[in-house]
Amino acid sequence: MSGIFETKLAELGVILPNAPAPAANYVPFVQVGELVHISGQISNGPDGFITGKLGETMTAEDGAVAAKTCAISLLAQVKAACGGDLDRLVRVVKLVGFVNSTSDFSDQPKVVNGASDFMVEALGDAGRHARSAVSAASLPFGVAVEIEGIFQIK
Repeated sequence: MSGIFETKLAELGVILPNAPAPAANYVPFVQVGELVHISGQISNGPDGFITGKLGETMTAEDGAVAAKTCAISLLAQVKAACGGDLDRLVRVVKLVGFVNSTSDFSDQPKVVNGASDFMVEALGDAGRHARSAVSAASLPFGVAVEIEGIFQIK
C-alpha cells in the first residue's frame, strides 16, 4: 500500500524509479542521526542523460525540467534510505544545485526551481527547504544539472 507521499506523487503522474546506483567509488547516501545526505543526482530522463549547457544549448525552462528529474532521483534515494517507506521522510532540509552553464548565464536559481517547485508540489510543507544554486563549467557525462540533498527522516 502506498503512503501519503507516494499517493501524491502518483496523482502528479510520478512513479519513483529504483534508486540509481553510484557511478564511481562512493555511496548513494549516508545517514547521520535523523539526517540523510544524498549524493548528487544527475539529470536523467526516459531516453538517458539530459545533457547540454544552459545559456548555450538549453534555456532556463529546459534546465528546470532537467532539475525536476534530479529531484525525482533524490526522492528515490530517500525511499531507499527509508527501507522502502517514503512516509518516514520528515522534510527536505537543503538542496544544492549545480547547473552546467556558460559564464554569462545567471538564471541558475530558475533552473533549480524545477527541483524546488517539484519538492513542494509533491511533499507540501515537508518539501520546503534551504537551497543553493551555482554554476558549473561542466558536469559528469555532460549533464545539464546535478543536485544533492539533505533530508530528515524518522
